[in-house]
Amino acid sequence: MHQDNHPDGIPRFLRDQVREALADTRVVGVVGPRQAGKSTLVREIVAGSPAAEYVSMDDLEARSAADADPTGFVEARPGMLAIDEVQRVPDLLLAIKSSVDRDGRPGRFLITGSSQLSANRGVSETLTGRIERLTLWPFSQGELAGRRGAFLDLLLTGDLPTEFDSSLSKRDYLERALAGGFPEAVARRASRRDTWFASYVETVVEREAPGVSASPRTAELPRLLRLVAARHAGILNVANLASDAQLPRTSVQRYLDVLEAVFLTVRLPAWSPNLSQREVRAPKILLTDPGLAAHLRQVDVDTLVRPERAAGADGPIIEGFVTAELLRQTEWADRRRQLHHYRDRDSTEVDLVLEGGGRVAAVEIKAGGGADGSAVRTLRHLRDRLGDRFAAGVVLHTGPHGRRLGDRLHSLPISAVWEL
Repeated sequence: MHQDNHPDGIPRFLRDQVREALADTRVVGVVGPRQAGKSTLVREIVAGSPAAEYVSMDDLEARSAADADPTGFVEARPGMLAIDEVQRVPDLLLAIKSSVDRDGRPGRFLITGSSQLSANRGVSETLTGRIERLTLWPFSQGELAGRRGAFLDLLLTGDLPTEFDSSLSKRDYLERALAGGFPEAVARRASRRDTWFASYVETVVEREAPGVSASPRTAELPRLLRLVAARHAGILNVANLASDAQLPRTSVQRYLDVLEAVFLTVRLPAWSPNLSQREVRAPKILLTDPGLAAHLRQVDVDTLVRPERAAGADGPIIEGFVTAELLRQTEWADRRRQLHHYRDRDSTEVDLVLEGGGRVAAVEIKAGGGADGSAVRTLRHLRDRLGDRFAAGVVLHTGPHGRRLGDRLHSLPISAVWEL
């Protein structure tokens, strides 16, 4: 793969955002998937902060002390206290809330969680108004390459190049997608990753899912996750998913909430241009790591790279890979944005839509080597409907060359996402 050594020492682009938040916010929360690198990032920040202390709730002695006296535990330190995996002792969040209400100095607590903090069972109050939450996803391609891409910002300003070349092939992109971004998976040979991904799902289901509010029987989660992976980067149809799972729709809705709360999946909401009522409101759903998605779909590079064998299986893998990369970039872009998708009842569909400052940008993702006619027509359709609100539209593909397609329309190799 593209990393010969273990990537744990690679700088994380979220680091600056965490430090900025600590300068003016009482509590900073770094949440994200288990084993994405949160502990490594927090230890690095603590090492550079005078009088700061790091404790992990994965440590039995520390967890027992916090369980016995959460108020005393958070009050016993003079400097910043970093609490790793805080969701394992939910009462700590209430103790932190009480503490910062008495002492409002910024940067008092840096906490991490491998599930959404607001989803933890037993937490009756949140840190609303007292906390800034930042999400640390598994490594982005930009981080692995040491290139801090600003693609999302360039999209919304429309400042994209008229020409751009890439040395990467479709196989290169697929190899990167199947490796994913988890440090342990990236460091392994391809033949050893399936074992790691299988163990990872088991660990998350056993350790994180039971603590999520209203969690149903966790034994069903791996099976439902495989069914979601079969729909990776597609429109979520809950009724269809419930039918395939042979579960009540209400149960499937709860399962989906759990999978999202522990950062295994993410739903991209539908976007509406407020021009008609014909938009489809269902979200898209995808696994947050493309390597895990490929593992659950049981595909390999040799199959995906050959059109006669892939039978369209490469499309969701490539789309999920690019979407995951842009999702990571939303955390350190000049302004954090929400990714959307667009689809109307006339079958006009845009893979990704970004909105900010009154302007809209659109992205089409193709596993082929260039911009096909349907993708260009889709972007042109949205541009013409939105007029001056439309900042840029781009077709991202696995080919080597980029070019301008017309007024505010571009074709670019996928690597532009982290190289620009």
